[in-house]
Amino acid sequence: MTTATSYARTVRGSGPGLLLAHGASGGIEANYGPILDGLAARHTVVGVDYPGSGATPATQHPLELDELADQLVAAADAEGLDTFAVSGFSLGGPVAIRVAARHPERVTAVVLSATFAHLDTRTELAIDIWHELMATGQHHLVAKYATLLALGAPALNSLTLEQARAVAGQTAQGISGGMLAQIDLVGRADVRADLAAITVPTLVIVTVDDDLVPVALQRQLAAGIPGARTEEIATGHLPFAEQPGQWLKLITDFLGRAAR
Repeated sequence: MTTATSYARTVRGSGPGLLLAHGASGGIEANYGPILDGLAARHTVVGVDYPGSGATPATQHPLELDELADQLVAAADAEGLDTFAVSGFSLGGPVAIRVAARHPERVTAVVLSATFAHLDTRTELAIDIWHELMATGQHHLVAKYATLLALGAPALNSLTLEQARAVAGQTAQGISGGMLAQIDLVGRADVRADLAAITVPTLVIVTVDDDLVPVALQRQLAAGIPGARTEEIATGHLPFAEQPGQWLKLITDFLGRAAR
């Protein structure tokens, strides 16, 4: 008998709906925490933690984009949101795109940050290494590897080696084996077939110092969505850590214009 997973939910603020889709091995608080209050000042913000993140228990079966997208929409339903914008970071980008593809009549705008429609060989290899390290339970090495890839070179080089090790040590404390399924999904995600059908206002925020999701993949994603706008932000893969104020401004300014 299969037991349904109960997805932990974050709800904050009031106003037009805004759904948040987080990245692999992250969570709503982990990935959006520094800008949640700013988003909630103008929106009813709703997000769910994927299995293995936050308070959502890990699952024994492979994750699928449609499952995550539907759980996010179910959370919106539970909060009485008929329509909503959707913001996706990293793995959350393909999730947000699946939300827009499966519920086009309900999505008012899309914001995609540090994300992709599919992986290239370099990124597939990076994810493969990440997955293998996770599978061995060597969380300290996973954290060092993630720190190397996720922080932009300027931010990383502003730290001493000991400081970088300390950052990795803090990251390791939040890693659990339950996140393995999320990393596996990154390697399988491919939403290229959905891009042309997205007709609502869309913003692709390109993280120009990103060594995990290359700029070329981010620009390919934007090129596949009719009329998508792009904005650049001088950060590695973690805009919430390196440039939270600018990230918040790009999102809220765009959503404000899209609502007019």
